[in-house]
Amino acid sequence: MKIYRQLYGQIISVENLFLSWEKFSKGKRGKPDVAFFERHLEENIFALHRELKAKIYQHGSYTNFYIRDPKVRYISKASVRDRIVHHALFRVLSTIFEPTFIATSFSCQIGKGNHEGVEVLAQLARKVSQNYTKPCFALKCDIKKFFDSVDHQILLSIMTKRVRDVATMDLVRDIVGSYYVSQTDLFHRQGIPIGNLTSQLFANIYMNEFDQFIKHQLKVQHYLRYTDDFIILSDSKDEFDTLLLQVKMFLQEKLHLSLHKHKVNVRTLHQGIDFLGYVVKPHYRILRTKTRKRLIRCMNARIEAYQSGRLGEEKVFQSLHSYQGMMCHAHEYRFTKNLKNKVWFRLPPVFYNSYFY
Repeated sequence: MKIYRQLYGQIISVENLFLSWEKFSKGKRGKPDVAFFERHLEENIFALHRELKAKIYQHGSYTNFYIRDPKVRYISKASVRDRIVHHALFRVLSTIFEPTFIATSFSCQIGKGNHEGVEVLAQLARKVSQNYTKPCFALKCDIKKFFDSVDHQILLSIMTKRVRDVATMDLVRDIVGSYYVSQTDLFHRQGIPIGNLTSQLFANIYMNEFDQFIKHQLKVQHYLRYTDDFIILSDSKDEFDTLLLQVKMFLQEKLHLSLHKHKVNVRTLHQGIDFLGYVVKPHYRILRTKTRKRLIRCMNARIEAYQSGRLGEEKVFQSLHSYQGMMCHAHEYRFTKNLKNKVWFRLPPVFYNSYFY
């Protein structure tokens, strides 16, 4: 295992902080807190650099709110300066940890995401079923309250194996310790905020321990994960009972996590394997029913906001591009046609022509 030292100077460099600002502020400069920070950008960045260099920087508090994505989620948003530090740390640590992740881990990595995850699932299902001629079973599991259950001490211990830079780990410790949901004692806190960029990296670092266990100790060949959802494919479901016991034991003993008992199920490929908003079947994939309904609901809301003047053309274009992107990764000709007829005709011709011709 390669050990990394003397990372702190790279993380807190003025150049890295300005690059982190550019990455963070993209698409956000109209927000009041971001615009306020930008009014004295150089002064604020250099002040942040001085604090980090003197090692007197302390992570601030969070603004908490709920979003529907599509289910209700509790989001904790850090201040602008703290989020710049998150990006600065992420830019350096992601290059260290991401190469250690397995190929079939898909969340929050460059070149990976929902569509890539679903595509690989379809490829693995085809391989296991021998081109759809044999049975293919999928064990699908979900970790219960994952972000709220990440143990701070375990996370820091995992990271320290590879990062032996005291200043960098002190910064990581400050960010991790700035938020917690539950605490058994002074040294055992749990929970990382969904709203932090660093939380996405920390989640992958944490769950990489599980990925390595699945691949190298249990020798599972066909496995993929997206954050707290994972799937194991096999041509026989007989092995799943034994696997589940081993999985539950490892999660509980090593990571202090547990499976959601109502979200552990076995499906066949012909029934359809539900993953990341799509249902994969032999030869094709479709959108989940809930995804379709959410798509229609969101599109209607965007169009109504545009017609009432509450939303500009650019935002509508961005939303429609996103929705069209979801549909083009599925075999949804009829659904797309119905959307044209029922929803998108309400837009001016400039929108309709841009998306269908």
